Amino acid sequence: MLEPHPSTSIDWRNKVPAIALSFWVIKVLSTTVGETGADFLAVQVGWGQGPTSLAMAAMLVAALIVQLRAKTYVPWIYWLSVVLVSVVGTQITDLLTDGLGISLYASSVAFAIALAAIFARWHGVEKTLSIQTIVTRRRELFYWAAILCTFALGTAVGDLATEALGLGFALGSVVFGALLCATYAAWLMGANAVLSFWVAYILTRPFGAAIGDLLTQDRTYGGMGIGPMWTSAIFLSFIVSLVALAQVQALRQHRPSALH
Repeated sequence: MLEPHPSTSIDWRNKVPAIALSFWVIKVLSTTVGETGADFLAVQVGWGQGPTSLAMAAMLVAALIVQLRAKTYVPWIYWLSVVLVSVVGTQITDLLTDGLGISLYASSVAFAIALAAIFARWHGVEKTLSIQTIVTRRRELFYWAAILCTFALGTAVGDLATEALGLGFALGSVVFGALLCATYAAWLMGANAVLSFWVAYILTRPFGAAIGDLLTQDRTYGGMGIGPMWTSAIFLSFIVSLVALAQVQALRQHRPSALH
């Protein structure tokens, strides 16, 4: 899909997965879990935004330490980190909006500026924003800082579109899905691969969040009323299955190279 590997050989130094259809499927599922999981813990379980944010942030730090210490790409570690980043990114935006009363317009602009600053610094130091060569600790730190910011930005933009601007969950899903298709079409027609990847990565957050809200919210609010617990459980089961398959494939591919 976006930003393909230049060859079929596997660079085991790269700390992130290859960009294929499975990558985007798991990414969308992760963004949906980030939306529904955060709501489930904060509201249904009754933790509240503060304790939920602290608990998820602590788990994210622990997961990222394991991810950074790993010598190569390990699917379950990587995707656990992504799911936790999704939850934390959602909580950051919700805390700013609901807890501090900061408007979604302001938070969207602030996160966009922060992401632009991360990209500018990353490119200034490394001369690339490609994720095909995340082979040093510094590049990986830039990568995860950008990922966290994209989730927070995507949450703010998604809430702004579906709630503040009144698109609703169903139409919001269609709009962001159409924007993703447009990004893919632009890439097929020769648009810059790195730019296309990051645009798509940002758009998957509001797309997944809109789907999550559509499934979980009560029918009186335009949702399907399934609830965050069941939605989170169903989507997590798909994520676990796909990541387990990726882990098995990675072990099979890595084993022959380790013998030479």
